Amino acid sequence: MKSGEFERIARYFAPLAAGFPGAFGLTDDAAVLAPSPGHEFAVTTDTIVEGVHFVGDEPPAQIAAKMLRVNLSDIAAMGARAVAYTLNVALRPDVNDDWLDGFCAGLRADQDKFGVHLMGGDSVATHGPVVLTVTAFGEAPCGRALRRNGATPGDLIFVSGTIGDAALGLRAVQGHLLGLDDASATALAARYRLPEPRMALGTALVGVANAAADVSDGLVADLGHIVDASGVGAVVNWDCVPISTAARAAAAFVDDLPSAILTGGDDYELVFTASLDAAKAFPAMARRLDIPLSEIGVVTAGEGVRVVGADGLAVPLGKTGYVHC
Repeated sequence: MKSGEFERIARYFAPLAAGFPGAFGLTDDAAVLAPSPGHEFAVTTDTIVEGVHFVGDEPPAQIAAKMLRVNLSDIAAMGARAVAYTLNVALRPDVNDDWLDGFCAGLRADQDKFGVHLMGGDSVATHGPVVLTVTAFGEAPCGRALRRNGATPGDLIFVSGTIGDAALGLRAVQGHLLGLDDASATALAARYRLPEPRMALGTALVGVANAAADVSDGLVADLGHIVDASGVGAVVNWDCVPISTAARAAAAFVDDLPSAILTGGDDYELVFTASLDAAKAFPAMARRLDIPLSEIGVVTAGEGVRVVGADGLAVPLGKTGYVHC
């Protein structure tokens, strides 16, 4: 069974907007949105494409969750609180109501988890892969949103969580880590399929971190965005990059481990810089939020990102991160 466009909107998407007054039940041409007093909007848009950003055989609820979470990760990187989002879907003729049921169930669960609501969007047909676009809106205190351009020489560089799991998880999903134990393969695949945006950490970093970005294209690439915007350089210590137990188990099946970990992307952790004094707050912050925060390097004068081993020599990577086009 397959609903028409307006039936689809009324049946599946309007209930997701019910908690947001400015959406008007998705019955008008546009929604109305205003920030809270003393705040301004942080706005981001991300598109995920079947066969590129998700395999296509995942449960639709999982696809919906990943779609929303990669956008919320950008909001977190700005130190903002997520408020609402719009959704554009381009669906093939074979996408039926059962798929939409699961997809919207995934959205509902994550709306409840992260405190956001749907406020509008568009639904179109395509004969190509499924294409899903979210525009997310977050609120940040006026003039205090985290930016990429605030890093200064001498700042310490930190990253949340562990790095490289998602890139290795994609390899596991694609069958390239044959021989890896099932528990490790499952853990890595889960990091690829269902990222965890660091919303609480993002808001906690406001007024503490000098610069921040989310790790979507790869740690080196996204730290590179920070140093480019700030007009500085950076040195990352390979031995200090946090790697999960599952990723270490996968090392025996990966010839290019440093490159896979540092440039693979899809981690959706936060990389950020802070002064030595400000960084003293991070151990307590990590305990309070129950999120590991690891010091991995230092901001320097100059330009670009260098990764060095314990011997001080450069670690060869071959690339810096994911290339979109």
